[in-house]
Amino acid sequence: MKSVFLSGLSVFALAGAVSAADLGDTSQPIRLAINEWTGQHLTTHIAGQMLEQAGYTVEYVTAGYYNMYQAIGEGEISGALEVWESNVADQYYDVLADGNIEDIGDLGLVAREGFAYPAHVADICPGLPAWEALQDCAMQFATAETVPQGRLVDYPADWGTPGADRVAALELPFRAVPAGSEGALIAELRASTERGTPLLMVFWQPHWAASAYDVQFVDLPEGTDECYTDPAWGPNPDVTGDCDFPPSRIFKTVWSGFAEQWPAAYEILQAYQLTTAEQEPMMGMVDVDGDAVEDVAAAYVADHADAISAMIAAATE
Repeated sequence: MKSVFLSGLSVFALAGAVSAADLGDTSQPIRLAINEWTGQHLTTHIAGQMLEQAGYTVEYVTAGYYNMYQAIGEGEISGALEVWESNVADQYYDVLADGNIEDIGDLGLVAREGFAYPAHVADICPGLPAWEALQDCAMQFATAETVPQGRLVDYPADWGTPGADRVAALELPFRAVPAGSEGALIAELRASTERGTPLLMVFWQPHWAASAYDVQFVDLPEGTDECYTDPAWGPNPDVTGDCDFPPSRIFKTVWSGFAEQWPAAYEILQAYQLTTAEQEPMMGMVDVDGDAVEDVAAAYVADHADAISAMIAAATE
């Protein structure tokens, strides 16, 4: 496997950021949610390996991103370490309001989400990146499944319907078709780039493919708070949400009983940071080079061994 040459800034920043706490109940495993995209797998496995070094047992639980929050609130899942605020389910806010889940701070990633396309598509739909251009060239994106509407490849169904919601709000002549998985989204990007075919999709950064396939974002109306509360704000006066994704905060969340059951682990996860510059090349190692998530995470942890050891010591001694 390729060596991971990453900045030590994030983890070194953690070493002095935690205060000493008891390990708590190490007889019970800490169960971390695994969602549907590679970056989240890496984020979670790095955190899990740090917790294991501290003396905890960690289990990884496959969980649907859009519907896992009740399970976290009930303690069936201990935490989720890469939650995107721009695409979080209403269920999260309900469980948060009930006091059964806790936001433990930003992860450190800088994010963008939106309608996206490989750069060559601008030649197929003149006027891009302006969103109004999609009104005139929808048929360029049509398939047998969607004609006479254009095809928008939406997020997998488990992630919600952000593409479909914006198509409806902006009254665009497109049909949103959910991708089967993150892998299916990448396959769409690869095929479009290799064949020079049209593609409009919902996509995000950080992601290795955003640079590998020269992904561009459509300039939708700005995603402001007003857009989501005041129908009069956007181009469609009858609805809210007729705009781009709001700037996305990426944060960590845990079961409300986490700090009491595993005090030192709580300190470690609360302080844990990962940057976009660190995560994106690791995603490429998994998705392009074929390395195992566990191995890439282990290489990161090994490369930052001194800082992680200092952080664990600060949390536990």
